[in-house]
Amino acid sequence: MITVFGVVAGYAAVLLANPRHFYTDDSESQYTPLWIMFGRALRSGHLPILVPEQWMTGNYSQEEAGLFNPPQLLIDLIAPSVNNLALLDTVVKLIFSIIAALGVYRVCLAYRSRAPWAAVAGIAFPLTGWFLFFDEASWVTSLTGTAWMINAWASAVRYSRGKSGPIPVFVFLYLAISVEYVFPAVESALMLIAVAVGELVYRRKWEPVARLTAVALCAGLAGLMTYLPSMLSAKVSWRGNSQINNDMFLTVPWSESLNASLPSTLPAFTSWWGYIQPLPMTYIAWFLIPVLAFVDWRKARDAWQEFTAAALFAIMFLMWAAGPGTVGPLRWPARVLPMVALGLLILVCVLVGRFGTVRGWRNRCIAAAVLILALWVRTFSADPHDVAWHLLSAVVVAALGAAAVWLGRTRGTAAAAALTIVAMFPIAYAQVWSVQPTPMSWNLPAYRSDAKAAFPHFTGTTIQLGDRGLLQPNDKSIEGAYGSLVFGNYARDLELSYVNGYTPNGHYWFGDMLCMRWDASVCPDAYRRLFTPEPTTGRTLVDLLKLDRVVLQKAMFPDVGEQPAPDGWKWADYPGHDRYIWVLEREDGLISTVNGRVADAHDVTATSLSESDTTSRVRVSSAEGGRVVFARLGWPGYRATLNGHALPITTVSKSILAVDIPAGTSNADLEVSWRPPGWKICIGTAVVGLAGLGVLQWAYLRTRRRDGDDPEAVAEREPAEVVS
Repeated sequence: MITVFGVVAGYAAVLLANPRHFYTDDSESQYTPLWIMFGRALRSGHLPILVPEQWMTGNYSQEEAGLFNPPQLLIDLIAPSVNNLALLDTVVKLIFSIIAALGVYRVCLAYRSRAPWAAVAGIAFPLTGWFLFFDEASWVTSLTGTAWMINAWASAVRYSRGKSGPIPVFVFLYLAISVEYVFPAVESALMLIAVAVGELVYRRKWEPVARLTAVALCAGLAGLMTYLPSMLSAKVSWRGNSQINNDMFLTVPWSESLNASLPSTLPAFTSWWGYIQPLPMTYIAWFLIPVLAFVDWRKARDAWQEFTAAALFAIMFLMWAAGPGTVGPLRWPARVLPMVALGLLILVCVLVGRFGTVRGWRNRCIAAAVLILALWVRTFSADPHDVAWHLLSAVVVAALGAAAVWLGRTRGTAAAAALTIVAMFPIAYAQVWSVQPTPMSWNLPAYRSDAKAAFPHFTGTTIQLGDRGLLQPNDKSIEGAYGSLVFGNYARDLELSYVNGYTPNGHYWFGDMLCMRWDASVCPDAYRRLFTPEPTTGRTLVDLLKLDRVVLQKAMFPDVGEQPAPDGWKWADYPGHDRYIWVLEREDGLISTVNGRVADAHDVTATSLSESDTTSRVRVSSAEGGRVVFARLGWPGYRATLNGHALPITTVSKSILAVDIPAGTSNADLEVSWRPPGWKICIGTAVVGLAGLGVLQWAYLRTRRRDGDDPEAVAEREPAEVVS
């Protein structure tokens, strides 16, 4: 309970400094709107794996939506009932931060740390620099995946040592994999390697490692459905590049780890904000480095085998954080800084929890002072402009350390650990307060009802042509640009159908066709491209996409509304919104509801029979052969049949789905359907994974029954603790 209360207190300190800290950047622009959209779809009875009208962002088999993650689907179901999205985000992230902290606590106990220092590690982890300012503030899938991965670590150690069965390991690994964010999946694999090596060094037996490997493979087989469709679609997406590059962007030199215990640290490496960072990204915990002076290293050396896993884990991610900058879909190595923090916190808190001492405290205090001096020198070297602030930070750390030593000598370990925990909260407050306003916030409206009331009620399918970079600071409110313009997934908050959306995995050719970027911004030439006839069909893109409305940002197109509207279109007037947008609408009304998703039929008569997100059924006739073009993006996974016989799929402009109809076709049923590529393989591997888990659980129960009353077997499962 102390760990839980500590995490809650840490969140309270952060919220005092910035009430919107946990609702910023990707959380407000990408993830939370997806929760709203998915929740509304789930409540209506379907899972929106594909939403064709969203075009580049609508293939959710490869977005970070957690399609097959039960806790995420529960969040989706709840989300539409919450009006205050900042509150929703904060509560969700608090829950997962508690899960992560309890996981750290469990790992420390698995390595036989004392409970007070296990709690210190658990409470400290959610307040580490990168985790607090990025994963908790912005990248929620990294937060959730990390929370499940840490608990998988604890369960993996327990399973390897015969203290628990395979089911917890399987469940936590599957949940880490199925958040649909690749970093926790890869981090889980490296964690399992570290645990396996650690257990092999510690126990010198292959059988526990073999069991752990088996259950990990079962979880991987069950979770394959999360990533195989994305892998098979990569050839047409932005993430199709499998090269390894080192561009130095967000690569963190090892020397920056020496900033880990100074709260004022502003590390030096290249990111969005230049070379010296405005956020304490590499900070871990104020006590982490100085407390090493209070470890009895002689006794710790005798038990070194037990720390192999945590040390190996920290070393692997320390090396990863230093580069290369891109390994296929894995980019920005600084993203693994929470793993460096995790490994070091576990390692240090287990060492202190088992071998901490204040004997010879004077010499140890001198050693701690030298370590703090090294922290100050490194931090000053990275950011020499804030020397006074760094000096004050070093003095605070020294004073806190002295107080903790005094409490350890006079009141015992629990009192020293309590002070260590309490000191974290004002530090977290000061760190968050000192970087206000945060450089990451989009400042999207937090209250959905206010946002919907301020925005035009656009029916049908809309595309916006604009650039988020043209917004001025005063524009970022519902009284300003957010009352008229959408960027990222903001349209999902408004429950409107927009082509625009936020995607890290966009369709390369569609994005190139309209110069559309990850946040739905476009280049000024997009307007010309949208109304230019496509050569093979003679139809404009606005027709092939079956768009009902084009919204143009006035900052990008200041004079376009003074020009004649394109043929078949008119300039629509929306009073109160003319400060920010021009609006083009069709003269004859909506076309997105006419004849299904048939966008063009050349030398073919095509009549829509039925439509769903994944399937179009059309009655077609063609005497001499022709082609039907659908308002669908040509993702891998589509198949076409004519009266049950397969037809080849093609595309227009490498993007828009089309089917060639053979000559002599009369009143035939054309069906175009989409399934995530590899879905049959995924179902098969999931069945194999679950069956394998059943076998492992049966073997575990059988072993428990056989060895339950055998003291020698129990001793074999858990070696005696080293006397310290």
